[in-house]
Amino acid sequence: MKLREVKNSKDEQDFLMAHVRINQSYPNWIRPFDKDILEVFDPKKNRLLRTSKAVRWVLENEKGDLIGRIAAFVNPKYKSKGDDVPVGGIGFFDSVDSQEVANLLFDTAKNWLAGHGMEAMDGPINLGERDKWWGLLVEGFEPPIYNTNYNPPYYQRLFENYGFKVFFNQICWGLKVADSASQLDSKFYEAHRKIADTGEYYVKHINKSQLPRAAKDLSIVYNKAWAKHQGNKEITPEMALKMLKSMSAVMDEYLIWFAYHHDEPIAMWVNLPDINQIVKHLNGQFNLWAKLKFFLIQKFSKMEKFVGLVFGVVPEFQGKGVDYFMIVEAEKVIKAKTHYKDLELYWQGDFNPKMLNISKNLGANQTRRMVTYRYLFDPNKPFERHPILD
Repeated sequence: MKLREVKNSKDEQDFLMAHVRINQSYPNWIRPFDKDILEVFDPKKNRLLRTSKAVRWVLENEKGDLIGRIAAFVNPKYKSKGDDVPVGGIGFFDSVDSQEVANLLFDTAKNWLAGHGMEAMDGPINLGERDKWWGLLVEGFEPPIYNTNYNPPYYQRLFENYGFKVFFNQICWGLKVADSASQLDSKFYEAHRKIADTGEYYVKHINKSQLPRAAKDLSIVYNKAWAKHQGNKEITPEMALKMLKSMSAVMDEYLIWFAYHHDEPIAMWVNLPDINQIVKHLNGQFNLWAKLKFFLIQKFSKMEKFVGLVFGVVPEFQGKGVDYFMIVEAEKVIKAKTHYKDLELYWQGDFNPKMLNISKNLGANQTRRMVTYRYLFDPNKPFERHPILD
């Protein structure tokens, strides 16, 4: 076997193609955009590379066939609650069904991380936000949603045989939304009636022509509901506006909602169409022709699935039924004015029981389970799972 570090454009192409060749026989696999993978390792696109380090390898057999790949990351800001050792990351792992091949890839990443002062490694993770390329798929091998991992089932065995242990599970949920027979639990409508009767609350969906107002509302809700959660930083209206503009090409106005109390934003629900329904037709490309094809498919086809990204209620209004009120109001519009049939909620960690309960209360069913694994370099050190959030 021949292991090569990715150093030039040919190596990069092999890094992309290793994933394609190992996964392409699985009918539910969707080839991601090449650009989305490459941007993770581009200092011009990924700001974390200003302070972090990343390395990639590809592996060939004696015939020159690509049989594996892996990336390793050192991010000084990567830390989970309770960590008492420096933890690095691995990601973009692919391997043929061979423990020998997998072990060589894992060992290579481990040795590089140890040489940079790490004492453990989590994976598969991303050098960036958790909403992209995070976790190993172990249950629910349905077509992946945009920018999420898909892998053959045997990867779980390769990780666990090497010695990786489950650090936390990532649960995804699904909900039918299209037909009139699909109804929320009665308690949603009871809570909606009580809130509506006060006359103090209202909800509205986003308007693309008024993104600055939406950005301001988003930043207010986020900063109150999430900024102090697990050390997250506050976002400014300018940052929120930039994010919304980046989403505008695929944004559906009927899928992003805010709730207000006397004109003060108190809750938000952010969803996007699952553009993987289009990406699957583009073979990883996003050149001029692919962009035109993307636009035409988006314009003339009916996208049937959307993805729940962010849901939040400011603390002083939690537990009052505002979330149920917003969901019922949104449900009426989504059913009446769109053609979506399915909602998939982006993954929720099993360390966050409050979020899991919200999904259960929606009447959602688990669609897939992904895993973030951890491997301690010192086998004598006791392993601890991600602590439960209060």
